[in-house]
Amino acid sequence: MDLFEYQGKQYFARFDIPVSPGGVAETVDEAVAQAEAAGYPVVVKAQVQVGGRGKAGGIKLANDAVEVRTHAGDILGMDIKGHVVKRVWVEQASDIDEEYYASLTLDRAAKQHLLMLSAEGGIDIEEVAARDPDAIVKHHVDPVDGLSVEVARQAAVDARIPERAVDGVADILAKLYRCYTEGDCDLAEINPLILKSDGQVHALDAKVSLDGNASFRHPEWDEYRATEELDEREQLAREKGLQYIGLSGSVGIIANGAGLAMSTLDVVNQVGGQAANFLDIGGGANADVMAAALDVINSDEDVRSIFINIFGGITRGDEVANGIVEAAGRVRLRAPMVIRLDGTNADEARRILAESGIPASQLITKPTMLDAAREAVRIANGSEGGA
Repeated sequence: MDLFEYQGKQYFARFDIPVSPGGVAETVDEAVAQAEAAGYPVVVKAQVQVGGRGKAGGIKLANDAVEVRTHAGDILGMDIKGHVVKRVWVEQASDIDEEYYASLTLDRAAKQHLLMLSAEGGIDIEEVAARDPDAIVKHHVDPVDGLSVEVARQAAVDARIPERAVDGVADILAKLYRCYTEGDCDLAEINPLILKSDGQVHALDAKVSLDGNASFRHPEWDEYRATEELDEREQLAREKGLQYIGLSGSVGIIANGAGLAMSTLDVVNQVGGQAANFLDIGGGANADVMAAALDVINSDEDVRSIFINIFGGITRGDEVANGIVEAAGRVRLRAPMVIRLDGTNADEARRILAESGIPASQLITKPTMLDAAREAVRIANGSEGGA
């Protein structure tokens, strides 16, 4: 679950990470009130979960109430890359001497937490990495050891953080680690982490993604769900209890297991296609689950083919096949299905699909994931002939 900037800053504040005083507003009058409370000058910032706010005119400096009214009025309702601004964050402006970058996330391959730190902040970290990879320090943190202030200080030195900011940065990194671990985050990022003219270091921005698997430990997260922005596909999937993430491609994806679903997205991309979604139906690929999955996929008008990739382990292939056949009878599909089904009772599953009566143009089986991906991409791209 991704938080808005203002929510991320509120989350940071729970762990004593210094942030600028301010408040959230949904109307122009509320924005003025928040500016008066924070103290002028202030910055009025659009609250959308997408980058490029500044370039789009969604971040403005205001020196008085008149300017706050003007900027808040312009920003509220603004469309930034398809995201409509419903609220603004109004915070006290900061005197910035320098900008840095800091983040913590999980390196699954290394099975350790990953601290990334750079003396170059305020721009996309991808740009920094492309221009000068050595400008980013990557430090793995063993969960058993944690991140001490001493280790954080060494990371700051290695990142070439100026000496006058090293202690402040190290202190915030240790607090950010607490936020990341105790706060059950998938990502905790500060960009920029700033050095002010008075020598203080604090978070000028906040990007926080919470681990939904830990929600049972955090009843307070309910307030974030109330403001969570989902597109129509994701809302439908949530109502049906499906693990779904909407993307922008034309190949609808259904797989059983998160790892297989991610591999399916990769292989579709590998053969020249783009996935329309991530959808993991888990181990319960019965008719009800499959019908729900097909219903969600079918709601996406950009989908031109549906790639169903199932590996039967505990889940029996014949049960999955029966689920697909029954579900296909419930949902009127706009796009053909390309199915790769392997594992337990796979031969029986293929027989069930072959004898289902579903037209061959609407149900295509392939023996391997790569073959199925190629066929699904061929159909989605409108190509002629077989793969």
